[in-house]
Amino acid sequence: MSELKQRIFEAAKDFQLINFASITENGKPWVRYVVGKADNQLVFRFCTFIGSRKVGQIRKNPNVHISLGAKDLETAKHWIQVEGRAEVTTDKTERESFWFDHLKNYYSGPDDPNYCIIIVSPSRIEFGTMGSMTPEVWQAAGS
Repeated sequence: MSELKQRIFEAAKDFQLINFASITENGKPWVRYVVGKADNQLVFRFCTFIGSRKVGQIRKNPNVHISLGAKDLETAKHWIQVEGRAEVTTDKTERESFWFDHLKNYYSGPDDPNYCIIIVSPSRIEFGTMGSMTPEVWQAAGS
């Protein structure tokens, strides 16, 4: 793993609030908070209700954007911007591997028919460091 990819992974591997943007039916961007994380291939995952607006928007236009990392101005060290394509899955393995106890507040369990996983495969990631005007850029092969 490259040094930049490793730093991005370290910053994104734990569950955290993520700003997720999709495109509405009217062609406008729409941002909302989700709780998600990245795996060691920098693929991001979060869950949502299968009937949510974001699921419909992803199915119509899978191009999405994620931002994360800057929690507040006092402790922020870096920020991450992700350009990618999203897919919706109800795959049993995906649902079980993403599951954590806090989700019991929203779903009956990983087999709940309303529970699905959004998988965002990045094409480009910008890793910015506070104090620097130019982010470092990671790009997926073929991007």
